[in-house]
Amino acid sequence: MTHKPDLAALVGSRICHDLISPIGAIGNGMELIELAGSANGPELGLIGESVQNANAKIRLFRVAFGRASADQQVGEQEIHTILDHVAIGARMIVDWTVQGHVERTELRMAFLGLLCFETALPFGGVVSVQCDEGNWRLTGESEKLRVDSALWSAVQTGNLPEDLAPAKVQFGMLPLAAQQTGRKLSANWTETQLELTFWVG
Repeated sequence: MTHKPDLAALVGSRICHDLISPIGAIGNGMELIELAGSANGPELGLIGESVQNANAKIRLFRVAFGRASADQQVGEQEIHTILDHVAIGARMIVDWTVQGHVERTELRMAFLGLLCFETALPFGGVVSVQCDEGNWRLTGESEKLRVDSALWSAVQTGNLPEDLAPAKVQFGMLPLAAQQTGRKLSANWTETQLELTFWVG
């Protein structure tokens, strides 16, 4: 059987690759303005934070939606930098407890999971990310969750609704990534807690 390229992942990689350079250039421009002593007022501070946030989101999307292979590793410091900058102005806080480098295929699933959690924690909350010998657990806690049971059930079965919205594409990508890497998915929730686990099946 002829192997077909993952066109969706290639498109994701291409878009993120092309956008990260101009956004990085804006960030460099902001640094030069600061060094020149011209960065005064809250407006430029807001622009600087927005650039950091946009840069981090593209890097997160590049991992989540782009092409990934098991021989690619992402360092712990880079992961923390991405998550810290994505958190600027966000209500959801991520407590990343995984130590050391992470295989990009596993990080892809973790980031896709976090994007799914964003939809369930619109009022804020904390998501703890843990990994023990390849067994990943993401646990979200909030005083008020908004869990779309149809989508979270579909994550486990892979049977997604035909009218899946673009903003919820991560719910389609996550079970696909699990299938590609031979992992099993499980999701459970209560009124205040949501848990997602994935492991080698």
